[in-house]
Amino acid sequence: MITCFIRYEIDPFKKEAFAEYARNWGQAIPRNGADLIGYFGPHEGSATTAYGVYNIESLAAYEAYRAGLAADPLGRDNYEFARREGFIRKEDRIFLKNVSAPHAKLVLP
Repeated sequence: MITCFIRYEIDPFKKEAFAEYARNWGQAIPRNGADLIGYFGPHEGSATTAYGVYNIESLAAYEAYRAGLAADPLGRDNYEFARREGFIRKEDRIFLKNVSAPHAKLVLP
């Protein structure tokens, strides 16, 4: 299993457009084969940094997933929405492997 971290630089005046984009991926990503952890938008601190995070089985599975998103009606519409509205200034993607697992159970005070 690998995890894809997408770092976005977004227009700080279009945070709501990014949030709509993220909610759309919340529907399209899981139905195309990736385990979506979530999309995270600015809250405190930087008003221009956002993230998308999901797990996928392998880079080969990622290629099939990307093809599925491109063919998915909501996926196509979401790509077009981002292009048309211009709220994404920059997008960087990195794939990492969780090397700390298994984790201990959470202990609450």
